[in-house]
Amino acid sequence: MEYGKFTPEGKDVSRFIVGTMNIIDKEDLTDDFNRLDDALNLGINVFDTAMGYGRGTTEIALGKYFESRKNRDDVFLISKCCHPSPWRTRVTTYDMESDLNDALVKMKTDHIDLYMLHRDDPSVPVADLVETLDKYYRAGKILAYGASNWSVERIQEANEYAKAHGLKGFSVSSPNYSLAQQYHDPWAPGCLSISGPENEASQKWYAQTQMPVLAYSSMARGLFSGRWSRETWKNKPEEIDPVCLKAYCGDENFTRLERCSEIAKQRGCEIPQVAIAFILDCPMNVYPIIGAANKAEMESSIGALNVKLTPAEVAYLDLKSDSI
Repeated sequence: MEYGKFTPEGKDVSRFIVGTMNIIDKEDLTDDFNRLDDALNLGINVFDTAMGYGRGTTEIALGKYFESRKNRDDVFLISKCCHPSPWRTRVTTYDMESDLNDALVKMKTDHIDLYMLHRDDPSVPVADLVETLDKYYRAGKILAYGASNWSVERIQEANEYAKAHGLKGFSVSSPNYSLAQQYHDPWAPGCLSISGPENEASQKWYAQTQMPVLAYSSMARGLFSGRWSRETWKNKPEEIDPVCLKAYCGDENFTRLERCSEIAKQRGCEIPQVAIAFILDCPMNVYPIIGAANKAEMESSIGALNVKLTPAEVAYLDLKSDSI
């Protein structure tokens, strides 16, 4: 495992992050807890969750896990607030404070290592949001903060305000980023991707600043699993995950998938490892969030650290060249 830091004074964090979106609180959490144990045993010490995950119950399940294992201090814990409801955006200081205090109680902890705004509402002044986050940072309830699905421009605006007023500022950003470009918003209004050629300006900014990018949907919702092909998309689209079908299925992305398969055969590795190696080898400071279903899938993802792509292979995968 490789490790880095989200902030200079923070804990060492694994290059991979375990996503917990599919953990729903229920009577029997044995399989979920075993999967989290496997992640820690493999060296993945960062868990990513949110108020909106698991129909609002994932944080409760994680609290049970920490209580069962007595290992809260072994985990770098990320959670997110202000997920939109069907009625309103919820990007307010009231919702932020409510979600944070609920999260601390649910997860049976006195602090969250990294707290992020799950969405943005450009009509809300950054001053209100930064001031509130900084208040809880100074109180020790959150040790760092950042934003998910925020544009580069809004992050810059927030951090300029923080600097001018002696506040902490955003340390990380969590947009969608993968080899695949995103054709449509897969989840709900307000999701943001920095994938694809249309987002090269944002990619350059992250490369220049080296702000950590916590890349969600780094496998394009299973497009790079190798389970589906262009033929499946054309002839049996009902077999493809609906989110993947909506957001990632298109000619360019299937060309990227086919080129992943070609390089994987040449390298003697797996298609997902090539796709992950692509984002790990980019100039940005990327930490992929993985939704591995079991230990074998986690081990496969980690194996991407050993796949070092050449510049020619990167250009080929990114459709900037037609040959390696």
